[in-house]
Amino acid sequence: MPAITLIGAQWGDEGKGKATDLVGDRVDYVVRYQGGNNAGHTVVIGDQHYALHLLPSGVLSPEVVPVIGPGVVIDPGVLFGEIEGLQARGVSCERLLISANAHLIMPYHRALDKVSERFLGKAKIGTTGRGIGPTYADKIARIGVRVQDLFDPGILRQKLELALRDKNQVLTKVYNRRGIEIDAVLEEYVGYGERLRPFVADTTLVLNRALDAGKTVFLEGSQGTLLDIDHGTYPFVTSSSPTAGGACAGAGIGPTRITKVIGILKAYTTRVGAGPFPTELLDEMGERLRSVGGEYGVTTGRNRRCGWFDAVIARYATRVNGITDFFLTKLDVLSGLERVPVCVAYEADGERTDEMPLTQTAFHHAKPVYEYLEGWSEDISGVRDFAELPKNAQVYVRTLEEMAGARISAIGVGPGREQTLELHTLV
Repeated sequence: MPAITLIGAQWGDEGKGKATDLVGDRVDYVVRYQGGNNAGHTVVIGDQHYALHLLPSGVLSPEVVPVIGPGVVIDPGVLFGEIEGLQARGVSCERLLISANAHLIMPYHRALDKVSERFLGKAKIGTTGRGIGPTYADKIARIGVRVQDLFDPGILRQKLELALRDKNQVLTKVYNRRGIEIDAVLEEYVGYGERLRPFVADTTLVLNRALDAGKTVFLEGSQGTLLDIDHGTYPFVTSSSPTAGGACAGAGIGPTRITKVIGILKAYTTRVGAGPFPTELLDEMGERLRSVGGEYGVTTGRNRRCGWFDAVIARYATRVNGITDFFLTKLDVLSGLERVPVCVAYEADGERTDEMPLTQTAFHHAKPVYEYLEGWSEDISGVRDFAELPKNAQVYVRTLEEMAGARISAIGVGPGREQTLELHTLV
């Protein structure tokens, strides 16, 4: 049976939580494979809103096993706060599995993230300040702390001594901040270890055995393609690989296991944080999209930057991820517009290009080339079949499908679980 990957096809915040929740009763495992609590998924079930940051969206489906894979970085305090919040609302987290190889966000990671971002001034990247980047940096430098280290206080102390020898020098002598005391960190994290122990497993083994047994595994990325450390708008990116290829390493599943890649697209475009954004709207229309679409970060509460749909980055996402199906979200936000612009190409370095520019400089200066589609005035939030959409809305969807290079298999017409049109079976 298949492993299916869900990825963001823009700069994140496309509605991946809604997509995962939609297929929750059709899959057996939902796996977060990268990122940390710098991401947020919103799921609406009836009149209940759930904001998830570290936990896979599948935790809201009673029969699903939610898994946090080895590619994720975990802040234990945030994780337990999220678990307790869900339990208080009657949602069980007892099925949760956590990889022993997942890396941990430590207090010095959060401290360094915040002070270094402030130090960058106008050159800041726009991080969430939650320690994600420094944790991944330590992972690559091979001085990171993993979940399994919490079960051996001796090893944990050795790792903390090694890390804090340098971190405290930077905090105190470069940034004039107070150093981190090793004993306090050791006590706190050994305590987390006892609480984590019931959830910890060899998740790679569990998932591969599940696939061998005919189970369906759903790999849920956070952020989006244009925030990928290798394929995104570097340096204004995240510190991991939210693209489909990153799912293999981040979950421990071989690439031959993946049979479908679902890309999530908004009917327009948003991004959070700094960096180039060719179709960004800095006028009343941008504010309209933000207000009607509720474009505020789930994790940070920051205003999302808003702009028109960008077919160039949609095609890029299709190519980089091998997308087989798209889920188009928030089509209802565009209702009431007389005309809807779509970016079909850029003017960069004096030339038109239909593809992503080669360099960051060219992308930063790229000017969108628009085509204009007729809008629709009808409220589509109650529509449940594609044929019931206004003709112009149907044309808009089909045009985006052709430009993006993969079929649109589902359409969101509102935030609710039931406000989805499924044109083709996702799972």
